[in-house]
Amino acid sequence: MKKKQIINYLLMLTGGSIAVYSKVETKQNICVLIIGIVILMYGTYRVSNTIPGNKNRGADLFIEEEE
Repeated sequence: MKKKQIINYLLMLTGGSIAVYSKVETKQNICVLIIGIVILMYGTYRVSNTIPGNKNRGADLFIEEEE
């Protein structure tokens, strides 16, 4: 479990670094920027999958508003 977390955060850090690096150059490389953003979003997606969701949240809010 700990290795997966480290990999997720490394993906996010790497993607962010690549995106920032491509922006810093005087001649911007759009392909490198897109690759950095994709890696960043993939890491973010993997982190968000580990957070448990509340499936009944919408139903509970509806009942509270009705009363």
